[in-house]
Amino acid sequence: MDLRQLTYFIAAAEERNLGRASERLHMSQPPLTRQIKALEEEVGAALFERTPRGMLLTQAGEVLLQDARDIFGLVDQATDRARRAGNGTTGRIDVGLHGSAMFGVMPQVLTRFSEVHPEVEVSLYQGQTHQQVTAIRQRRILIGFERMVPPDDDMAVELVARERLLVAMSSAHPFARRDTLPVALLRDQPIVTASSRSPPAITLRLCRAAGFEPRFAAQAGDLIMATLMTGISRQLALVPESMTNLRLPGVTYVPLETDGEPAHMEVHCFYRKDEASPVLQRMLDVVREFAGAAPVAE
Repeated sequence: MDLRQLTYFIAAAEERNLGRASERLHMSQPPLTRQIKALEEEVGAALFERTPRGMLLTQAGEVLLQDARDIFGLVDQATDRARRAGNGTTGRIDVGLHGSAMFGVMPQVLTRFSEVHPEVEVSLYQGQTHQQVTAIRQRRILIGFERMVPPDDDMAVELVARERLLVAMSSAHPFARRDTLPVALLRDQPIVTASSRSPPAITLRLCRAAGFEPRFAAQAGDLIMATLMTGISRQLALVPESMTNLRLPGVTYVPLETDGEPAHMEVHCFYRKDEASPVLQRMLDVVREFAGAAPVAE
């Protein structure tokens, strides 16, 4: 039994006449008659009762007609699902995340993606940049999001967002009552940084532009740990605005004030340059929409 035979059977069952069914199928009647007879032999039961009123379905024919219609419904559904998977509107995407981006920018991007593509399952993988790059190469994830940019030639990198810088500190720190904190006041203050290159480099650039060298006091595993350390010490940390979504006890955030120097941290996405996955393209559409619409920190 194949789909062609079922097509012939459905036409005969609905028309109740082999002549009309053959016209509907654009074929002559004898081949149609042979196909119906072959189908009955394969089923092992009569599917039609021939009467003066036309061809009536037997009980076996009624059951087969229902199942045949269900089969074609499943075929249509499978075709539609395959088509949507082919253009990236259904399926699954594995996404890499790390650090403070998880608390601000990325929830917004992923929420928007799920709104636009509700039939795509989003699976999250937590890992630092080098771990995400390895996972991308092994195709365990399709795209990664981090503040550090991978230097690898096989990775394409795109800017997702820029966030303004704040200074994290203990709520008991004298600076905690200020509305803003000029960079000049960071002179001689102990500054805790994350292990990645980006936060120390930004701190160094801003402090040198203000005419002094920063006093790096400690290094934490990431920006989250660096922020946590400020709440239990006299140390300060330069952090992106998304950290304010992480309510850490005893931590206050004060906007950093600079003299025209760009004061922001960036979030990037990266993926294989040769990756042709349609669902990745749909994610990049959302990322680019977000990057174009999001306000850029100065």
